[in-house]
Amino acid sequence: MVLPGTRSRGGAVRSGGVEIRGEAAGETPVRRRILEAAFSAFMEAGYTETSTLEIAKRARVSKRELYALVGNKQEMLAACIRERAERMQAPAELPEPRDRQTLERALVAFGTQLLSETTNPTVIAVFRLAIAEAVRAPEVARTLDSFGRQTGRAALTSIMDKAKAHGLLNGSPPEMAEQFAGLLWGDLMISLLLRTADSPDPEEITRRARSAATAFLQAFIGAGQSG
Repeated sequence: MVLPGTRSRGGAVRSGGVEIRGEAAGETPVRRRILEAAFSAFMEAGYTETSTLEIAKRARVSKRELYALVGNKQEMLAACIRERAERMQAPAELPEPRDRQTLERALVAFGTQLLSETTNPTVIAVFRLAIAEAVRAPEVARTLDSFGRQTGRAALTSIMDKAKAHGLLNGSPPEMAEQFAGLLWGDLMISLLLRTADSPDPEEITRRARSAATAFLQAFIGAGQSG
């Protein structure tokens, strides 16, 4: 369990197990408090069973203020997920994949960030919530897929697009992105969801990212080709 007031890998403060992006996301203190309350309630009681009144009570605001600052329950969930998805995009300093070396560096950097963010216990909790509510509230899974999983996949596809434009790769960028993601994850996500494995530490994350990049390049470029 994450303790109140601790910091995440990215330096954001956590409160009650919820990561607060706060100032970086331009949130007001009251809106942040509402999102913290909403997320903790969703995790404890489930999305379907959580009422806006319960969230308002936890956040110490009126329902009128809750709706004005965040919106309805689904919009609260979307805001919680979007907050995480913003960090699943490609790193800002990602090298342009002009040759084998820069493509490898880009894949390792992206893979490291994606694993670091997605294996965060808070994110895994959201995935478990989506699975638990799949029948009663399919919008949870749709929101997670739209703002979370697809965000990372789009960023990875963009890397493949650029590498193809430089003549490094010859294939469908979305399919190549899928291949790299498979190499990167293996069965790690299933193990995390089933609680049969702990979130990997930074050293293991880096090792997985490098191993996936090496295997991908050997398959799509060849071991001896420099680009």
